[in-house]
Amino acid sequence: MSEANSPPDTFYKEMGLVRIVEIDPVGRATLEYLATAEQSHSGGVVQGGFVTGWIDAAMAHAVLGIPGLDAVPMTLEIKVTFFAPTRPGLVVAEAWVVQSGRRTAFVEGSLKDSAGVLLAKASSTMTLASRAKVEAASKAALA
Repeated sequence: MSEANSPPDTFYKEMGLVRIVEIDPVGRATLEYLATAEQSHSGGVVQGGFVTGWIDAAMAHAVLGIPGLDAVPMTLEIKVTFFAPTRPGLVVAEAWVVQSGRRTAFVEGSLKDSAGVLLAKASSTMTLASRAKVEAASKAALA
């Protein structure tokens, strides 16, 4: 098991990442986010896209933790079930790989508040894209 502080990356900052708590080589990850009033809509409820994004990022990190994997996990489909409204404050996204092959991973995740109340669950199918191809395509797009 490993613990790391959040990278100083603009994307992580915009998403409200507080820290990457754990990325476990068995295909598990835990990330903490700070849900804010600015991410909320009517009634002080965090917009569902943020909730989905937080769980999706945790699921990608769970896949990235698998030793020897030189691929970029890219979401093909995601299903999210919302159990309770997410309010501003600390939230914890946990994810685990259910099954992974050479090209596809099936992953599940959840979001809980700081008291451990289940707010949402998700399942996802991810394609494991060649890191070299993804990076080359990104460089070409920026050129």
